[in-house]
Amino acid sequence: MAAPRYKKLVDALASDIRTGHLAPGLRLPTHRALAAREGIAVVTATRVYAELEAMGLVSREQGRGTFVRELAVPAGHGIDQQAVATDAVDLNFNCPSLPGQADLLRQALRELATSGDLDSLLRYQPHRGRPQDRASVARHLTRRGITADAEDVLITSGAQHGLTITLMATLNPGDVVAVDALTYPGFKVLAHALHLDLAPVPTTPEGPDLDALEQLCATRPVRAIYTMPTLHNPLGWVMPAADRTRLTGIARRHGALLLEDASYAYLAEAPPPPLAATAPDITVYVSGLSKSIATGLRVGFVLAPPPLVSPLERAVRATTWNTPALTTALACRWLDDGTADQLEAQKRADATTRQAIARQELAGLPLVGHPSSYFTWLPLPDDARADRLTATLARRNISVTTAEPFATSANPPQALRLALGSTDLDTLRSTLRTVRQVAAEDACA
Repeated sequence: MAAPRYKKLVDALASDIRTGHLAPGLRLPTHRALAAREGIAVVTATRVYAELEAMGLVSREQGRGTFVRELAVPAGHGIDQQAVATDAVDLNFNCPSLPGQADLLRQALRELATSGDLDSLLRYQPHRGRPQDRASVARHLTRRGITADAEDVLITSGAQHGLTITLMATLNPGDVVAVDALTYPGFKVLAHALHLDLAPVPTTPEGPDLDALEQLCATRPVRAIYTMPTLHNPLGWVMPAADRTRLTGIARRHGALLLEDASYAYLAEAPPPPLAATAPDITVYVSGLSKSIATGLRVGFVLAPPPLVSPLERAVRATTWNTPALTTALACRWLDDGTADQLEAQKRADATTRQAIARQELAGLPLVGHPSSYFTWLPLPDDARADRLTATLARRNISVTTAEPFATSANPPQALRLALGSTDLDTLRSTLRTVRQVAAEDACA
């Protein structure tokens, strides 16, 4: 049986895109223009573009048109961690490290080896962590302005695991979760894996559009609100205190659970109180030490309202049984002896230096970010294509991320997210100059 005519058109356009006859970033004819050119119905032209989009060959943007995608940028780039060449500069993921951290680790391991309770670390641990470790975390949270009872703390294998058990324990497939229109990609991946319905909320320079959130909660059964009030990833805002009060009011009126992700909160000095401090009965607070101490130290923690502790504990059992006791013991030593606070302060200073470099080297560009953040957001002109820029930079051994992994709405903005914490300062300067140059060349193309 002969293939339908529209299928032949799909195959022809796909071939032209893959062979480069249709260049990346090219705006394709409108649905109506394609229909007129090919002698097909407009609805058929829409179907052609839908199939090309499903194949990952084009992207459709409301109000702008349909564009050829840059195929050199792999699917999942920015969500799935792609291998980066050893000589490439990684502005895609942050792995900040300070001088002397390795020596701190050697000293801590020596102390742990002679502590007398090493044998106990080789056994199964309580699912939510040893009492002394939960108490260490509770004291740490107190320094962040949260009155925490160790009985309400669970130790996890990083903040991502903390988010995992939280969603497993509190939500069901199909539940609606309100989320910023641009948000942490790891939460998107997790929500999709658990078949949750993410409802995007437009953003403002200081946080989510709370009017839009209120309307969303009034029209849909929102079960939870995922939020990063203190140093948002990727936009870097710190939500004002008044907006936090209004956010908790919206959650209470509509019976929604607040999921507070504080992974980058340590970078903001003297922020307003966390949601978990002002609304502890409806807030699950998730954070960890991977960002603030070391990415390889996969220790996180969850502070939850007492009725949720037992379901969360079962979720830990179902996923990891318990957090590895050796790394937990090491992390809690650093929480108790001040090492964690010292490293957080040093990284705040380091991030401030790097953010200043970004603003110097990219001066005049519309950067969005916090002055002590390890990342910055670079919106692009309307006629720019983020995937094309990303591919050009990749050919120059620079890895960056487009807005697509962060977007929960149908039309990701044209923007780049630049991670600043994975290279030395001189390399960061020269790399950002190249980013600026490539962006300027693309604008003139």
